[in-house]
Amino acid sequence: MSQDTNDTIGLSRRKMLAGLGAVGVASAGAGLGTTAYFNDTESFEGNTLTAGELDLKLDYKSTYLGGPGRLDDIRAMGYGPNDNFLAQDLGDGQYLIGQAPAPAALQEWEDLVQGEEFPFCSPEADEHLVNGSGIPVFTLDDVKPGDSGEVTISIHICDNPAFLYLSGELTENAENGQSEPEMEDEGEDTDGIGELADAIEVCVWYDEDCDNVYEPTGTGQQQELEVALVSDVSGSMSQEIGDLQTAAKDFVDNLSNPDEAAAISFSNGASLDQGLTTNYQAVKDAIDQYTAGGGTDMGQGITTGSTELLSGANATAGASKVMIVLTDGQPSSTSAATSAATAAKDAGIRIFTIALGAGAATSFLENNIATSPDDAFIAPDPADLDTVYAEIAQIVLAGEQKILEGSMAEVFAELAEGVALDGNRQEEGRQPYPGATTQCIGFEWTLPAEVGNEIQTDSVMFDIGLYAEQSRHNDDPQVTFNGTEANSTSV
Repeated sequence: MSQDTNDTIGLSRRKMLAGLGAVGVASAGAGLGTTAYFNDTESFEGNTLTAGELDLKLDYKSTYLGGPGRLDDIRAMGYGPNDNFLAQDLGDGQYLIGQAPAPAALQEWEDLVQGEEFPFCSPEADEHLVNGSGIPVFTLDDVKPGDSGEVTISIHICDNPAFLYLSGELTENAENGQSEPEMEDEGEDTDGIGELADAIEVCVWYDEDCDNVYEPTGTGQQQELEVALVSDVSGSMSQEIGDLQTAAKDFVDNLSNPDEAAAISFSNGASLDQGLTTNYQAVKDAIDQYTAGGGTDMGQGITTGSTELLSGANATAGASKVMIVLTDGQPSSTSAATSAATAAKDAGIRIFTIALGAGAATSFLENNIATSPDDAFIAPDPADLDTVYAEIAQIVLAGEQKILEGSMAEVFAELAEGVALDGNRQEEGRQPYPGATTQCIGFEWTLPAEVGNEIQTDSVMFDIGLYAEQSRHNDDPQVTFNGTEANSTSV
């Protein structure tokens, strides 16, 4: 639209100064002397636009169940050849190799990837993690029928959320000649293609608790689930109470009849805010009433939750009993909390813990309250609670979800086309992986004991990797692997 020149600002700083100079000359020439005008200047200064960052980092733990003498053939954790690898003999020919973040005793890898001890997204981590340079996970040269191995890949999305794709390629499936027993079993085979990739069985899954074990069924299995949400509402929770309410209610939304839920809060004491019920709205309404104040009597909270699960009006004998304890601080009595948790676990209740923020008693919750270290979760920030509750829901409700299964040849044929991963299995449809998060993918291979001589001297080589693509402004990501388009529905 055109405008009259009098309505157009369009004045550069140079034009403004030049105009003021001309007025000054004209005024002086007219003998008018010095004049003053009302004036005011306002400005927005120092404006900047900085591009964001999307950084994908990986590390891993691998285990190999083979025979004695396999120790030197395994690498794990992805901490680079110059770091100090430490080995642990698990017995029966099974070894675990890993490395703690400092030259110290071997730290359980699950604790490392779920904890805050190692800053995965810091620049200091780059020299340790698989960050742009691929390294082998397995280099095994004497695999026998009956052997198996597993690698859990720990995925660290730094900064911005991203869609993830799992890709891979079978780069070698070699015959390497034929021994006499092999020729007797399969005859003369002159194509040079081995049978090992067809014989090895592979399973790939979302390893929700990063424990290297595929757990296809949740805690409930075929039984009814009864879960007590035991929440810290002490004074220190004043800033986090809203995030707690949102995440806890989202967890309740995952339940379906006949599963029951109860809401318990604790501060100076404990309160049964809603007993076990399938009226999920009543549970959410109770959670909505939470306000922060008082101390942190975790022991009473656990005891109240345990009593409701075991002998509440709607408690069911034989149901799977689960308690989720969330706190952002230290319990007022560690001994009382430990005794209450021990009694609950002895009665068959599985306890998950969530340590919220830097002030939480992370080690105490893991070692004294949770049923096992795998059941101890950390939410560094209140915004992380949604993700943590969703991970627990996946474990207790649906179990761990399989991504691919089949022979090694079949699995890598699919990986060559790219497989889209889901960042939140509890939400409908495919979701991106949240920023500043860690999740795990399990990859297990097994060479069945009944495989015969046809695989003697055969060898396979394979690559496996992940691709991250920003999720913002990217509602329908399209990615091409090896010339094949993989879209968001390929899972």
